[in-house]
Formats: sequence, structure tokens, C-alpha cells
Amino acid sequence: MIIANIMVETTDLEKVWFVVTPHNPHKQSKGLLHDFDRFDMVRAAVYENYKLEVSDVEFHLPKPNYTIHTLVHLSEKHPDKQFKVIMGEDNLANFTKWKNYERILEDYGLYVYPRLTGAVGQARPNVTSTELNRHPNVKLVEAPMMDISATFIRNCIRKNQSVRYLVPDAVEAIIRAKKFYQ
Repeated sequence: MIIANIMVETTDLEKVWFVVTPHNPHKQSKGLLHDFDRFDMVRAAVYENYKLEVSDVEFHLPKPNYTIHTLVHLSEKHPDKQFKVIMGEDNLANFTKWKNYERILEDYGLYVYPRLTGAVGQARPNVTSTELNRHPNVKLVEAPMMDISATFIRNCIRKNQSVRYLVPDAVEAIIRAKKFYQ
């Protein structure tokens, strides 16, 4: 949420869309909550910020979901909008493994925020610098470093520890009411 807000407040992006995906082809779906439960939590998280929006577009696209297919679909459905991909800098090293990554780069572009320690442009442990860092359609965005993962949050919930300030209150209420991750 913090990164999305930084993106919409400090770049030329007018709105950030959270696309909830039924299944990321690069990750295992084991233990993943139902699509609609994840959608409801994102909707609750962005509810009060008109610059943030949740989308279920990938629920209606063929599986597996590939970013390029989503971008093409969104561009056809919303020809008045330009779409970009936001990703953490640690994911940039593997970006060349994405389906049609060249087209994503050329037709859409990337907004990349730093992960781990160190400032933008400085060497960071476990972040491999690639030629993509210097690509004209890759925009490195100054943003705070956060070492908070979904795994960390789920583990806190399993241990019945507070996740206050880690997730919006509305999301925590859903998690507690539905007993997710316990």
C-alpha cells in the first residue's frame, strides 16, 4: 500500500490498479486463499483512496495468467489509458523470463522500486544489476525500503501476534473474522 501510494503521488501515474491474479505462473498456488477472498481484502485496503483501484480482470482471462495478456486486454478495453507495470527491483533480474517481456518493455514499460537496503542507484545485497536498469522504458522510482513480506504477516497471524500497521484495519478485520492463515 505504501509503495502504491508513493507511485501515484511521486510519479506521472494517475492511478494504480491492483490486479488480483488467480494464479501467478511463477509461483505455487498451494495455500493461496480463494480468488474472491483476496479480491475482497484488496478492495477493503484501497477503499478510501480514489487513486488506488482493485481489478478482477484476470478472473475472466484464460489461465495461466500472463502479464502481457492482461496488459493487451486492458489496453483494448481502455484505449484512453496507458498501462505500466510496477515491480520491485529484485524482480527485474528475472524479468527476461516473463512471457513476451520484450513487448511489455517496449509497449508498456516498468516502474521499479528498490528492495532491500541501500538507496536507488547504489549497490544492494541480493539485487542484481541488469542492462534493464538502463533501459529507457524502465523508470527507477525513489521509495522507502521495506522488508515486510506476506509470509512475515501470515506468520504473525498464525502466532496470534498483532499485524497492526502492517495491513489496513479493514483487511485485518476480514482476516480475523474469516480466520485466514490460522
